[in-house]
Amino acid sequence: MLRTIILTTALIFWLTNIYGQSENPKLKISQVKGDFYTYTTYNSYQEYQVPANGMYLVTDNGVVMFDTPWDTTQFQPLLDSIKLRHNKNVVTCFATHWHSDKTAGLEYYRQLGIKTYTTVLTDELSKRNNKKRAEFLMTKDTVFNIGQYSFETYYPGQGHTEDNIIIWFKKEKILYGGCLIKGADDENLGYLDDGNVKEYASTLKRVQRKCQKPAFIIIAHSDWKNSNSLKHSIMMANELKEKNQR
Repeated sequence: MLRTIILTTALIFWLTNIYGQSENPKLKISQVKGDFYTYTTYNSYQEYQVPANGMYLVTDNGVVMFDTPWDTTQFQPLLDSIKLRHNKNVVTCFATHWHSDKTAGLEYYRQLGIKTYTTVLTDELSKRNNKKRAEFLMTKDTVFNIGQYSFETYYPGQGHTEDNIIIWFKKEKILYGGCLIKGADDENLGYLDDGNVKEYASTLKRVQRKCQKPAFIIIAHSDWKNSNSLKHSIMMANELKEKNQR
């Protein structure tokens, strides 16, 4: 009888642990297309566990990461997972604005010899707000050619933050929008204390003009599989602007 109770308790504990991990993974990796992958980590915001999506690209010259994990315990596990999955090391990392869900791992990766990049404006804001900073600074929109891939960093103007940039893969039609673009099912534009409500809609429209007919739009805190996210975000930004003008 005692043995049965012990075995039953152990089984319940094991099942709880397994299902708990599957429901709330610390790190999730999903393929977008070909060599493009998203990774998701989680952190607490207003008592909720909030997902934060980043992206990485596997090239012949190594892996390029876009933004860093929000969960500080996942800096190394992400590198290990990429190495195990692709047998390649991360060689470069770009952060798309100064908030911690994008920059938290910059110093860690820099110390490992990974080239880290932000814009000059992001660096100024990171320094002012005591956030992690990159080694290399971009003074303007820049086209990068790494391995067999080419992409452009683009600053469309103020929106979610003063410094938010997007990454555009013109050939593959993949738009990495970060926190600037919200989910197609989101009801608002999220955290705006560091944003610009008046300019948000105009900024998103510049992204729309720049990135024609994207096949995939990767966003930070919602499901990226619905490509109506940019149009929906423009609609919300327009509504918010009109509301604040009344």
